[in-house]
Amino acid sequence: MVERWEPHPYQVLGAPYGDRSPWYLRQGVAERLAVAQQALSQAHPGWCLRVYDAYRPLAVQSFMVDYACQQVAAMQGTPWSDLGEAQRAAVQAQVSQFWALPDPAYAPPHSTGAAVDVTLQDPTGAVVDMGGSLDEISPRSFPDFYADRHDSLSQMYHERRQWLYTVMETAGFVRHPNEWWHFAWGDRLWAHCQGATAAVYGRADLLC
Repeated sequence: MVERWEPHPYQVLGAPYGDRSPWYLRQGVAERLAVAQQALSQAHPGWCLRVYDAYRPLAVQSFMVDYACQQVAAMQGTPWSDLGEAQRAAVQAQVSQFWALPDPAYAPPHSTGAAVDVTLQDPTGAVVDMGGSLDEISPRSFPDFYADRHDSLSQMYHERRQWLYTVMETAGFVRHPNEWWHFAWGDRLWAHCQGATAAVYGRADLLC
């Protein structure tokens, strides 16, 4: 059974979901997530997928991009409000490797309901260490960061990421090139990777 990350991490931060659920997924995506869980259960009995995030309205995407910029600036030692134009541009370039801009004309993956951020849960119910935090803005987030490291801990992290990738790929998902946790089916990333002429899904809010 697929599990959820509770409480939802962005709701805790005050992200403006309004009456929208952060767990919304397109039916075709939800069905494929169930297929991925079945593949994981067969390969590793007792293990589960744990969904960290799914749907983001554009307002939430904007909120989280701003939050990420503020966090990166703070980690670099200067509040976002004190940065000059060039410094802000540098931070935004770093953040944009992991966070899509909230452009209404160019729907971010999570705003389509076709993308899901997911990790692994072991048979005890604990979220396992994947060698980096979800949403971490650093090279450790790259899927193959540990691939060429030969110590036992790095190899364990790489193996776990491969478990996740394998079951999601089996279900038809594609993985974000910079994020070990981000998978999609039917959005622009998926279309690009599959050589499709167009995405299956656009902005989910336009259906309402």
